[in-house]
Amino acid sequence: MKHLLLIHADEEAWEGLDEGERLMALGEVAPLLRDLRARRQLLGLGQLQPTATATTVRVREGRTLVTDGPYAETKEQLGGYWLVSCQPEQATEIARAIAPRRVPGGVEVRALVER
Repeated sequence: MKHLLLIHADEEAWEGLDEGERLMALGEVAPLLRDLRARRQLLGLGQLQPTATATTVRVREGRTLVTDGPYAETKEQLGGYWLVSCQPEQATEIARAIAPRRVPGGVEVRALVER
C-alpha cells in the first residue's frame, strides 16, 4: 500500500533556524532514508519552495482565477512530502520519525487510492 506523508511546518520558524540546526534536523532522518531506500519502500520525496513562490488556480463557474500565494493561510504550511510503500502502521511510525521537532508542525498520513 502506498502512503503520502505530507510534512507541515511553521515556515517562518523553519527559516528562523540557523543553517546548522536545519542540517541537524535533516540529518536525523538520514538513517531512516537509507533503510527505506534499501528496502525499496521509499518511492519519492521532496521539499517545496517557500509559500511566497506559490500560485493558486481556482475554476469557478467556468472562470479561472489565478492568485499569488498558497491555497490557504495557516500557521503551518506544506513544506515537503515522502511517498512510501508500506503497511498503514509503518506509515504512521515513519511519520512519527520525520515529524518536525524544532518548529511547530506535523505529518499528515494519507493512503493513495490504487486502481
